[in-house]
Amino acid sequence: MFTLPDFPWDRLEPYKKRAAEHPDGIVDLSVGTPVDPTPDAVRKALAEASDAPGYPATYGTPELRESVAGWLRRRAGVTGADPAAVLPVIGTKELVAWLPTLLGAGPGDRVVFPELAYPTYDVGARLAGAEPVATDGLLKLGPVRPKIVWVNSPSNPTGKVLPAEHLRKVVAWARDRGAIVVSDECYLEFGWDEERPPVSILHPDVCGGSHDGLLAVNSLSKRSNMAGYRAGFVTGDPALVKRLLEVRKHAGMIVPAPVQAAMVAAFDDDGHADEQRARYARRRAGLRAAFEKHGFRIDHSEASLYLWATRDEPCWETVGHLASLGILVGPGEFYGTAGARHVRIAFTATDERVAAAVARL
Repeated sequence: MFTLPDFPWDRLEPYKKRAAEHPDGIVDLSVGTPVDPTPDAVRKALAEASDAPGYPATYGTPELRESVAGWLRRRAGVTGADPAAVLPVIGTKELVAWLPTLLGAGPGDRVVFPELAYPTYDVGARLAGAEPVATDGLLKLGPVRPKIVWVNSPSNPTGKVLPAEHLRKVVAWARDRGAIVVSDECYLEFGWDEERPPVSILHPDVCGGSHDGLLAVNSLSKRSNMAGYRAGFVTGDPALVKRLLEVRKHAGMIVPAPVQAAMVAAFDDDGHADEQRARYARRRAGLRAAFEKHGFRIDHSEASLYLWATRDEPCWETVGHLASLGILVGPGEFYGTAGARHVRIAFTATDERVAAAVARL
């Protein structure tokens, strides 16, 4: 029987209550929940597709798969993007949690993920009965042949970007051992350092033009303010995608038809994504300057929707200090023991709440 870790966010509740006692209310920078409106074109497409009496296709409509492939070619440089290798999923957290199981991992298998990582990679390994392994150095594993190797660039929580040459080495290492590389790329369009732009695992500079043994995961939650729609996709190796499709058909893991229509509208339109990116850039600049002036050091953070910050003290002391100012942030240890002296600061709050945080700092 698998065991799951305690849900970490419950430990933040006392600090949330303390922050909420501020006379001007709480500024919640602890979670990356979008707060800006879902684009009108997306909402219109959802409404127009709301008469959906029949069962939708697990594989997604041809229009959706072509829309995703077009976005991959246009925005991510994935020249070999194939609509036939695109599979919509019910939000990517669902996929991350169940992917090891869907790929046949089980007792005796190892699932590798970064030392500082989204907790659901660990949870997914445990749900499958596999062994979770947190490491940033694949060479440290020795002769081990893992079933799955997760990479996450841009990283949640650190915002770190892995350059193409690093990803090439990961791909080569995994292919030599028959491991599947799964790349969580949900922040791919949120790079802030022009000298280190995020790159997809499926980009030809990384994979050499072959998607064999590779899967990429992406989402519309952040790009298009569609977290409430539960809309994402997985793509890459056609054989692996076909395998996932067959299991998901049996399990009834289907994206609703109106959501599929909304996804097409979102992936076909880059304008709203550019506008949202500009909003986040402004919020990021204001918060970074304010936290640095307040005595914080910002590490990594060259991409994603977070600042990875420290005052060189235990993270819970930092959380408590900021809660006394009415500001709630995420303790770094939620993402691994290596984060015990950092906090994660989201810049997904409204302009008004961001301005309040800046003023308090």
